Amino acid sequence: MGKLINIDNGGTLTDIVVVEGNTIFRTKTLTTPYDLSKCFFEGLKKASREIYGDENVVELLRTTDYIRYSTTQGTNALVERKGPRLGLALPAGTPGDVLRQSPGGEEMFEALFDQRLEAIDLSLEGAAFEAEVVRVVNALASAGANRLVIGALGPDHEDQEKRIRRIILRKFPSHLLGAIPVLFSHEIGSDLDDARRIWTAAFNAFLHPAMETFLYHAENILREHRFKTPLLIFRNDGDSARVAKTVALKTYSSGPRGGMEGARALAAQHGAARLVTVDVGGTTTDIGLVEHDALRSRRRGAVESVEISLPLVDVVSVGVGGGSIIRAEDGRIKVGPESVGAQPGPACFGLGGKLACITDVCLLTGILDPKSYFGGELTLDTGRAEAAINENVAGALGLPMPDALAAMEWAWVDKVADSIRRFTDITPDTTLAAFGGGGPLLICDVADRLGVRKVIVPALAAVFSAFGLGFSDIAHHYEAVVPEGDMAGLDALVASLLERARRDMYAEGFELEECEQAVSLLRVDAAGEAHPLAYRPGQAPDVHLTAGEHLTVSMRVTKPIEHVAFEPVDVGTASDAVAAGTRRVCLPGDDARDIPLVRIADNAAGATGSGPAVIEEDFFTCRVPAGWRYRFAGGMDLVLEKAD
Repeated sequence: MGKLINIDNGGTLTDIVVVEGNTIFRTKTLTTPYDLSKCFFEGLKKASREIYGDENVVELLRTTDYIRYSTTQGTNALVERKGPRLGLALPAGTPGDVLRQSPGGEEMFEALFDQRLEAIDLSLEGAAFEAEVVRVVNALASAGANRLVIGALGPDHEDQEKRIRRIILRKFPSHLLGAIPVLFSHEIGSDLDDARRIWTAAFNAFLHPAMETFLYHAENILREHRFKTPLLIFRNDGDSARVAKTVALKTYSSGPRGGMEGARALAAQHGAARLVTVDVGGTTTDIGLVEHDALRSRRRGAVESVEISLPLVDVVSVGVGGGSIIRAEDGRIKVGPESVGAQPGPACFGLGGKLACITDVCLLTGILDPKSYFGGELTLDTGRAEAAINENVAGALGLPMPDALAAMEWAWVDKVADSIRRFTDITPDTTLAAFGGGGPLLICDVADRLGVRKVIVPALAAVFSAFGLGFSDIAHHYEAVVPEGDMAGLDALVASLLERARRDMYAEGFELEECEQAVSLLRVDAAGEAHPLAYRPGQAPDVHLTAGEHLTVSMRVTKPIEHVAFEPVDVGTASDAVAAGTRRVCLPGDDARDIPLVRIADNAAGATGSGPAVIEEDFFTCRVPAGWRYRFAGGMDLVLEKAD
């Protein structure tokens, strides 16, 4: 087997993990939001330097089997409302309220559609209906729409939409210059809930252009560098597929899903029955839950509170990260949700930023070393950090610098802890998993605030979401509603889905017979909850449906590919951790004093020690307070436990 490359493109940093047998290389580069292909290939260049000692991207790609990639591009586009102007056509007599009444729908409707809404009379036939379709398309185009969404309602919505599509293809052929792309709600998924299905199509239409432009551009550059395997896009369902077989909406929140896949493997490795994940990036903290080897997820996910037809892992993103702006507001300290991002970044980066962040705070309290930060590639400026805190917090509140630093740290930790508490109950068996570049930094203080007694920091914490992509396979998912009363047609429906899977997997480079197939029959109740039923081909199940219920076939077809792996947790004899010296740190409620500095590279599995201490590697730092013990498990995962 050749190398495996995983790339997670975040809002501030882009993480790269290269797996070669049992050896893992990792690096980071600043995200370039103005051109994501720049940081994509800068990451490959840095990875090749890590592996070969000098830059050799061609050799890296020549010896690589697969590249799996996730990006926040789609998530950021929706947050910032940067996308095409959508036009919406609904059946006559249907108010736009069918979408606006969804939770979060009012604001999202205005953002995506504004006034670009037209009614289409489905009662018409023949030439009159053709004229009606042409009128609707022209009206939406004249209103400024550059991408259209068509949504019919009711059980015959698919037939009605196909009827409209035939006319649009004939009257507005796609090969003509200026043809406006049109998306029909039934094309994204099988869902009988009209509002949810149309919202799903709308979000996909909004995300599609930006994702298509960037991802195909990245794939073309890979080909120019002689990479022969299609770029694989990691999706929010936990699997991967080539660009041409990826629905744009499935890239939404895919990075956090990568972290959750890694967390599931981490929980199994450490025997953690209930693992709460705390993934702190530059802009947000993503919080999730692994319980008894299962990810907490929703059968019908939500995009900014608006429910969609696709399942999503239940991860909440909170506006508190390493680059979240901390300021004085109305006599109090406010943390986020605004972030300085990668450019200009925290004030201490020296790239023009003048706003204060927790990164600036941790630099001035001594936790971060201005010379070793980011592997020594980015020297931090204490003077700029102090100026930003004086201007935005200390001066505004009339606090001396030490008090301002303590108050800012308290506010930041408090927001993370409160967000975790709102997400899930804290039980005696709860363990925190801290990752992301900022996850380990103050995680023991967060745990103290919650009453949690154990924390795991994976060895690859700084690039853990990228690492987690490596647990995915090449797979496609299908779902279809069984026509009411047509139990005899169930096998035919399954066969049609398998034929779709055959075509899709052939496009991935595999025959269907090489792939694993999993088919399930679900009874979906009136509340939308799915209940598995026994299903055997050729045997119609004896199912009695009540009002509002229906049957759905769900299928997953998978081509397994090589996964990354953790090393065994257990190690032999324990030993005292080796300190590289001391670091002068301001501790909460205490004056600055020298405490042990423990570099991970200087230690081996089995090393143990007690706080206070600072534990450091190239891309993350962890402050261990007094009253906590630490040990390095097999594979160098850092296990932190509250002392009795």
